[in-house]
Amino acid sequence: MPTPLETLVACGTKVWLDSIDPALVVENRKFGATGATSNPIIIADLLKTGRFDDQIRALVAEGHSDEAIAWAMTDRLVRQAQEVFASVYTESAGNNGYVSFELDPLLEDTANTLSVAEKAKKYVELGQHWAAGHSNRMIKVPATPGGLAALEELAASGITLNVTLIFSERQYEAAREAVWKGAQRHGKLERFKSVYSIFVSRIDVYTKKHVPTLIPAAQGQVGIVNAQRLWAENQKFWADKKLPLQQEIIFASTGTKDPAEAPDRYVSALAGSDIQTNPPATNAAVQSLTGKVYTRKVDQLPPADVLADIDAKVDFAKMEQVLMEEGLAKFADPFKSLLQVIASKR
Repeated sequence: MPTPLETLVACGTKVWLDSIDPALVVENRKFGATGATSNPIIIADLLKTGRFDDQIRALVAEGHSDEAIAWAMTDRLVRQAQEVFASVYTESAGNNGYVSFELDPLLEDTANTLSVAEKAKKYVELGQHWAAGHSNRMIKVPATPGGLAALEELAASGITLNVTLIFSERQYEAAREAVWKGAQRHGKLERFKSVYSIFVSRIDVYTKKHVPTLIPAAQGQVGIVNAQRLWAENQKFWADKKLPLQQEIIFASTGTKDPAEAPDRYVSALAGSDIQTNPPATNAAVQSLTGKVYTRKVDQLPPADVLADIDAKVDFAKMEQVLMEEGLAKFADPFKSLLQVIASKR
């Protein structure tokens, strides 16, 4: 009998692991995962375990700064994960098997005084640096003003992009248009691959706090509906471009925030197409649901009255503003924490 994750893959979902823990990467590859992603929280949590102290001490002995060590360890861990998924990349001719590498989140720190243009220039420089020499590495850039302003040039450089921290249609469309414009400038569309990470569960946390008047059937569905709509728009946009590789939505933030909810409710609702980056705990919870069989639901919107209530009561522009403010704090602070972890190892 197939495992639950095997049925998720069989119904059309690519499962990527929201971790680059070497042990979890190997374990989840056996479960059927075909890619992974990283961020400073993941790196900091890994380095806190003590499993990498010898490597950190060796870099300290070489005279590297805390920041240089942070990036060296990130690069090393991402490379190791890339090796695990390299065969997937080869077998899919570049359509799958990627590991995401997030660029410097301190560019989005509230204390950063660089202009949008200066941030964009830095993103381009860093993207070109960390992508060089890699085939199955995606460069992760946030859908902030500075990040969005960098996308065209990064895509024009032939860099494979994961645009992250997307909450709204406005962000998605701005990212997609910039990436597509850059890809066409680059010209070699046979290798062009891009993904757009739509955050799901954070939206439902937001509506429970800020839109308590939603009818019961709509409360807790906004993140799913938003992701489903952006998925449908993405499908429609790329349908006539005749590209050899898929330009896909990543359903991110798929772990449930409420312990009373089924741990796989986002996994189930968005099953059937594109990519889910699931936290290790979510994949483990899914695997424990013996006999569970996932089927395609990503194109099945809730009833019209639920959609009407969501559209009448949720101010998506305000939602984006609030979630971006929260998201940027979560973006920069973990890197500062990572630097503190490294400093404590000296």
